[in-house]
Amino acid sequence: MPPSPPASPLPTIDISPFLHPSTPSRLHSTSASLSAACTNPGFFYLTNHNLSRALTSRVLALARAFFLHAPAAEKERIRRLGVGVGTGDGARGYQVVGDNVTEGKRDWHEAIDWYRPVREGEPFESAGGGREDGRAGGGREGPYELLKGVNAWPAYPEGFREVYEEYVEKMSELGTAVVKAMGLALGHGMEEVFVGNTRRSAWVMRAIGYPPLPEDGTTGKDEGGVSCGAHSDYGCVTLLLADETAGALQAWVESEGEEGRWVDVDPMDGALVVNIGDMMSRWSGGKWKATRHRVLHRGGGYRVSVPFFFEPDWDAGVPGKEGEEEVIYGKYLEGKVKGNF
Repeated sequence: MPPSPPASPLPTIDISPFLHPSTPSRLHSTSASLSAACTNPGFFYLTNHNLSRALTSRVLALARAFFLHAPAAEKERIRRLGVGVGTGDGARGYQVVGDNVTEGKRDWHEAIDWYRPVREGEPFESAGGGREDGRAGGGREGPYELLKGVNAWPAYPEGFREVYEEYVEKMSELGTAVVKAMGLALGHGMEEVFVGNTRRSAWVMRAIGYPPLPEDGTTGKDEGGVSCGAHSDYGCVTLLLADETAGALQAWVESEGEEGRWVDVDPMDGALVVNIGDMMSRWSGGKWKATRHRVLHRGGGYRVSVPFFFEPDWDAGVPGKEGEEEVIYGKYLEGKVKGNF
């Protein structure tokens, strides 16, 4: 039986018809529900996906173990470095609390960022060639261009990379199913457009650790007093796996005839939280909404989440907003990373 949804204005979407052989009526029913969810509020719960509980539990447990127990030297070994600094590409690697910046304010969380490996002979290729091999031993060596380095994988806890690479495979499969459903919902050949422009998705994955915000409300001179500042995502689809912490993630929900308000997006057992980004809003001609959201973790305990951003191909052309020219996703992403989102 699918899990019961929590008391929330956010809808629940069963994605199984797009993962397994199904009837046209079920496909169209799911895509219609998904279209309504993307129109408003732009956030929803995704159930009956392709992720086992054993895998999701392991992914969260490994992240928690790293953030809470990894030696300082191990965190430093995989630290994010600037372009031209050693093996840095300005994006991949570990960030201490306060390194991540949203709208000019430092966020109260630590994280590891991974990006799609650079493949030789593709537009995403960087100078140097070679294979995705991590920083330790062999493989590629810097300097790298922005975003075009190698992923940094923790050696502690044991098995981290193997589990997360399995997770990437599953999430890439799931992302394809979701954009296929979205394309069917929009019609006019958009199913082929979405699938065709995400075959080599420039995906991004983060493991994020949120210590509770200080009780006195201060997080330092340059911080915004939040765990992660309000923002909309910049790509296609965000697939979020989070622990059981409630009252942290919030979405800005607007209802007709009512003022907008922050709504808690609490975890739902067995479900992922999904929201769309700016690229999908553009592809839908503005019909769908890239909803702003934030994290305020004021409760006890240490919150862990692992968002997977299923994005367009690096060289995918995405329609501009009204009056604007088409954007190339990779160039758009570079601009976002340079500007700290």
